[in-house]
Amino acid sequence: MKKIIAIIGCVLLAMSVNAQEPRTISLNLYGGYTFMDRVRFDLASADVQGGFQWGAGLEYFPTRDNSVELKYQRMDTEFPLSLYNGTQINKGNESGAINLITIGGNHYFSGAVNDAKIIPFIGGALGVGIMEGPENSATKFAWDAQAGIKIPTKSVASFKLRAYIQSVTSTFGTDFWYYPGWGTYAVPDYVTMFQFGLGGTVTFDFNKKK
Repeated sequence: MKKIIAIIGCVLLAMSVNAQEPRTISLNLYGGYTFMDRVRFDLASADVQGGFQWGAGLEYFPTRDNSVELKYQRMDTEFPLSLYNGTQINKGNESGAINLITIGGNHYFSGAVNDAKIIPFIGGALGVGIMEGPENSATKFAWDAQAGIKIPTKSVASFKLRAYIQSVTSTFGTDFWYYPGWGTYAVPDYVTMFQFGLGGTVTFDFNKKK
């Protein structure tokens, strides 16, 4: 966690130093729908319900086609937890939220065309996922990946259409393994959430001349 905070601090410092250079920094406003995923445990499963996800990001361009982006995204959702016989064990206590704070890079395939009407892009990021429940929260490792198209305009605002996948990984309990001649060992049990989504982005380039 401390390493991630240090990396974020370095990126923000670099952005502030280079913010005066033309066409190097943008503000991205995110919106999209994230679909449901079922997370399976040893004796139960949790359905992470789909919902609207929103967020914002700062994107710094050291070159025209490559960027570094720090972004925050949030989705309010529900986590119904059920045994494998179908019995829900947290009725009335399912509400929660997923907060993603990530830093990563994007690559734009603009080539040598300065006035391209559609620019494909791909990207990926690492960070933390803060899982909120009715009474507490937990911070876990997270990552995401995205692909889509950017639609430039002659104004400071541009638009993106994107598909994305995001994941949060957490330890949940312990498995015990027996090795002949060595004995029994406790091994952390991991569960991973994968969610797919579709959305759009409004991008503001404050250094772009009208």
